[in-house]
Amino acid sequence: MPVQPEITQRDLRSRSKEIMDAVQAGHSFTVTRDGHRIGELIPLRRRRRFVPRSEFTAMSRSAPDISLDSFRADQDALADQQTDDPYGR
Repeated sequence: MPVQPEITQRDLRSRSKEIMDAVQAGHSFTVTRDGHRIGELIPLRRRRRFVPRSEFTAMSRSAPDISLDSFRADQDALADQQTDDPYGR
């Protein structure tokens, strides 16, 4: 696990644009005050919206087989099979 560079509270205040640009680029920092670690600046994890076809294909190859009969049996066991007249109550 890589060690996060430490920055002082004063550095954060005086170089905030530079530091925030680095965080946006994926870098993390530990913030210190009076020599004590008080917090971390870490980039937010972004969810991917697109999965390349080659990656999807590779993941699909290693996925377990699904038995259609077993899937339907599970659905039948969990689903309410009776149709009630909502106005008949």
